[in-house]
Amino acid sequence: MKVAKFGGTSLASAEQIQKISAIVTSDPERKLVVVSAPGKRDADDTKVTDLLIETAKARLTNKDGQAELDRVVERYAAIVRDLGLPDTALEPIAADFNERLSMSTEDEELFMDTMKAGGEDNSARVVAEFLRESGFEAHYLNPGDAGMILSDEPGNARVLQQSFGKLREIKDRPGITIFPGFFGYSTAGKIVTFPRGGSDITGAVLAAAVDAEVYENFTDVDSVFVANPSLVENPVAVDEITYREMRELSYAGFSVFHDEALEPVFHAGIPVVVKNTNNPQAPGTRIVPERAIGERPIVGIAATDGFSSIYISKYLMNREVGFGRRLLEIFEDEGIPFEHTPSGIDNMSVIVRDAFFNSATEERVLRRVRTELQVDELSVERGLALVMIVGEGMHHTVGLAARACIAFSRSAVNLEMINQGSSEVSMMFGIKATAIPQAVRSLYHEFFEH
Repeated sequence: MKVAKFGGTSLASAEQIQKISAIVTSDPERKLVVVSAPGKRDADDTKVTDLLIETAKARLTNKDGQAELDRVVERYAAIVRDLGLPDTALEPIAADFNERLSMSTEDEELFMDTMKAGGEDNSARVVAEFLRESGFEAHYLNPGDAGMILSDEPGNARVLQQSFGKLREIKDRPGITIFPGFFGYSTAGKIVTFPRGGSDITGAVLAAAVDAEVYENFTDVDSVFVANPSLVENPVAVDEITYREMRELSYAGFSVFHDEALEPVFHAGIPVVVKNTNNPQAPGTRIVPERAIGERPIVGIAATDGFSSIYISKYLMNREVGFGRRLLEIFEDEGIPFEHTPSGIDNMSVIVRDAFFNSATEERVLRRVRTELQVDELSVERGLALVMIVGEGMHHTVGLAARACIAFSRSAVNLEMINQGSSEVSMMFGIKATAIPQAVRSLYHEFFEH
C-alpha cells in the first residue's frame, strides 16, 4: 500500500482534483489518500484555510460570520460545478460549514480548530464523490471514526500512541480511502488540529500506521531544491536526502515539509517521495534513512527569520552551579521554548522565536533575570534570522566553516552567532533578518557553483 498526500495547490480547483484522480487511479497500490483544504488558484487568491480563519474571527468578534462563510462555500460550489458533480453534492458541504459556524464559541481555540478543520474535511468529501462519479470505489473516512486521537492542544496537537492500533485497520478497507488531513479528535471527542502544514503530519502518521511501502507527498514542484527558488535562480534539485537532513532544513524554513511531519515515518523507516501533481512523471526527491554521500558535502541551505536573542553576562558565571537551569526556568515559567543557548565563560545567550516573545513577555523575563540572577549585563536583540547549511557529508569534510564564513564575508553579512551540533549534520549561523537574500545566494555560490 502507498499513502499519497496532496497539498493545497493540488485541491485548488476542479482541474487539479481531476489530476489527483488520474494519479491515484493510475496505481492500484494508492489506496489511502490524504487531502488538504483548497489552496490558492493564483497568486492573488486566498487559501480556504485563511478564509475559514477570517470566518471564525468574525464570529469571535460578535459578528455572524455569514458573509465570510459564503466565500468559503462559493469556493466549493465552483469546484463541484466544474467537476460536473450534481448540485446535491454541495448541500451537505454547505450544511456542514453552517453547522460549524453555529457551534459554541465559549472555548475560542476549539471553535477556531473546528472551523479550520472544515477545509480538509469537505475537500475529502468532494474528492471521494468525484472518484465515485468517475466509476471507482472510493470512501470518505472521518478521522474520528478512523481513530486519529490527538493531544488536547488546539492548533498544536500531536498524535497519541493509542491511535496507531485503530488506524492500522484502514489497511483492510475496500477501495480507495480518502482521509482529510490536518485534524483529529481529542480524547474528549473535540476537533483539534495539528500546526499549519499538518496534513503532512496526517499522511506520515497514516503511512506509519498501515506500514506503507512509501509515503508520497504531492505538491507543486518537481523536487526539493538545495535552496529557496525565490532567492536563488534555478537551484540544483535534490535527488535523495536523509530524514535527518530534511528535519534540519525544515526547521530552518524549508517549506516542503512541516518540521514535525517526518517523525512517524522516520521511526517506521518508511521512505518518502516528494512529487509534483502537475508533473507526476518526474522522479521527485526521495527522503530515506541513509544515503550515499556524493561529491558535495552539503545537501541544502535554508534560512528563516523571526528570532530574538537575549544576552546575559555575569562575572564568574561558570562557577555558579545551576545558573543555566535557573535562567531557563524563567523561560519555562513564561511558556517560552528556547531554540539555542550559545555560551561563553561569563556570558550566555538564549535564542527564542518572536512568536513566543512579545514586548510584555520580554519585560517580565528581563525583570526576573535581573532580580533573580543578579546579572551584570542584559540586553535583547530582535530582527534575527537563522541560516543553516546541512549535509551528512559535513562530518568528514574539513574546512566547511571557513568556506561558509568566506561566503558571508564576500556578501558583507555580519555573523551574530555560529553553532554546530555534535552530530555535525548542520551548521547554523545567526544573522540580521534583512541579510537573508545575500547570505543564501553567497552560500549557494560557494557550495554549488564552484
